[in-house]
Amino acid sequence: MPQLLFAVFTMVGGVLACAAYFFGTNWLLDRMFPSKGRTGAEASRNLRITNAIRPWLFMAPALFALAIYLVYPVFESVRLSFHDRSGTRFVGFSNFAWMINDGEFRQSIFNNFLWLLVVPALSTFFGLVIAALTDRIWWGNIAKTLIFMPMAISFVGAAVIWKFVYDYRSEGSEQIGILNAVVVALGGTPEAWMTIPFWNNFFLMVILIWIQTGFAMVILSAALRGIPEETIEAAVIDGANGFQIFFKIMVPQIWGTIAVVWTTITILVLKVFDIVLAMTNGQWQTQVLANLMFDWMFRGGGDFGRGAAIAVVIMILVVPIMIWNIRNATREMEGH
Repeated sequence: MPQLLFAVFTMVGGVLACAAYFFGTNWLLDRMFPSKGRTGAEASRNLRITNAIRPWLFMAPALFALAIYLVYPVFESVRLSFHDRSGTRFVGFSNFAWMINDGEFRQSIFNNFLWLLVVPALSTFFGLVIAALTDRIWWGNIAKTLIFMPMAISFVGAAVIWKFVYDYRSEGSEQIGILNAVVVALGGTPEAWMTIPFWNNFFLMVILIWIQTGFAMVILSAALRGIPEETIEAAVIDGANGFQIFFKIMVPQIWGTIAVVWTTITILVLKVFDIVLAMTNGQWQTQVLANLMFDWMFRGGGDFGRGAAIAVVIMILVVPIMIWNIRNATREMEGH
């Protein structure tokens, strides 16, 4: 109960503090540079000053939060990556040399590569196909709602749901896992799916695909609706069938949006952590970079140097894709 009250107080207090800040700073700025009751030249000058200051004044809390929770951790992570486990003694590139020779790190890189190959491709493909199909049926909005619903679930919550799908009981016991129940019903032998090396990575990927397909569907559905009807009608008149219209007319016109969706999911995949932690904790050769970083940073006494070095590697992989994504999204906005 005290935790609930504290959470409610924090939310209410935060909203009231933000409102007080915005109203207070706006009032103070208007009193420092008043435009009402002033002559034309002075009023114009004060309006220009307040219009220049006001956006920065309103953005100041967000910029401060970004500096504290984003900019500072980046520089601190880079600094720690060149230090020992306690973060006090400079060791140069020793942590990066360790990564190159560490089998678990190489396994994590391989697993992340598998995730990058499979998850963005299938999430985008399924989202695109579903977006196209649901626009053609009367219950399309209901289908979209159901498919988008997993987006409202946390990654840990989704992992708990899928634990019941992959759950294993010994042969002869009643299977509560859906997958094993189907296998047994078909005359097969139940399997501990999460302990099967290599293939267990794909079972984990299914969870993220299940979540992200809804995101891809919503974005691509909006892009498909932006295609001029005249283009589709002209293709139909020319005798194009459904597949030709979809792959040769519709897809090329929304290729920029497809690329944005693809890269957005790619960035998410590079940072995937919750699903692996909740399902396998990186065991049975399912380790990924983010989970490995967590292990080195916070478990077994913690090694800030190696944990930070892995974090730097993740950042190096994510930042170029993120920059490309932002630039591509900006071009898309300019195009519209």
